[in-house]
Amino acid sequence: LFPDGTLNDRTLWCDCCFNHDMAYWRGGSEDERKEADKTFRACVLDRAGNKALAEIMYDGVRVGGSPVFPTWFRWGYGWKYGRGYKPITEDEQKQVADMLDRYKKTHPSGYCHKQ
Repeated sequence: LFPDGTLNDRTLWCDCCFNHDMAYWRGGSEDERKEADKTFRACVLDRAGNKALAEIMYDGVRVGGSPVFPTWFRWGYGWKYGRGYKPITEDEQKQVADMLDRYKKTHPSGYCHKQ
């Protein structure tokens, strides 16, 4: 829901967004979400060197990414709506790993590769 970079470098912080999106898809505990959001903010700050931008993006995910919202981008959106903040079980972790492995095989260049 936010650009992956600047007009001059359209993928400048794309991998920050992709990794954050994968964390949100996976879901888990409330502490895992807080950590994913902090990691996201630090990544954007590192890539863009712009504290205001990193804070705006961080604030946006903190406000808009709650698992209570019935949106496709909420925390834990890879699972059925209503999961909320719940640790990932061993079986679910295997499902996540299998799906990520399939994704990597079908997208060997990754999502953020520059052309």
